[in-house]
Amino acid sequence: MFRFANPEYLFLLLLLPLLAVMFWRRRGRLGGQMKFSTLKHLKNVPVSFRQRLRRLFPMLRLGVLALLILGLARPQSGSRQDEVITEGIDIVMVLDVSSSMLAEDFKPENRLGAAKEVAREFIEGRRNDPIGLVIFGGEAFSQCPLTLDYGVLVQIL
Repeated sequence: MFRFANPEYLFLLLLLPLLAVMFWRRRGRLGGQMKFSTLKHLKNVPVSFRQRLRRLFPMLRLGVLALLILGLARPQSGSRQDEVITEGIDIVMVLDVSSSMLAEDFKPENRLGAAKEVAREFIEGRRNDPIGLVIFGGEAFSQCPLTLDYGVLVQIL
């Protein structure tokens, strides 16, 4: 299943043809101009690699803009979407990550390591309960929203 999270940004792709016309109209004014009395001596001057690639730059710009717009639309894919109906309680664990948790009261680990181990054991003992994680150490941050994917939660922990 493929979808865009913000499909309204795809309307910006309609501006790309207008930009292409602008680049096409400006193509004659790309370089500096100099008046010569005759151009017959310049016929033997080889065309540089940069001059050959000069016409590609507007197309590359349009391509980059198109990819940027597609990125703004946030393409998403997945094999399926499951609706899980379970009975359980929502649990949000709160973990102190301040510097005081680095004290080594629990040998061979510090307080933070011991708290993580207890939290890991708690998570492994739960079934069908959405669990989230909030950490704090001066300010609180939601580290993981409520989830039934305990593997991800343990990995974040």
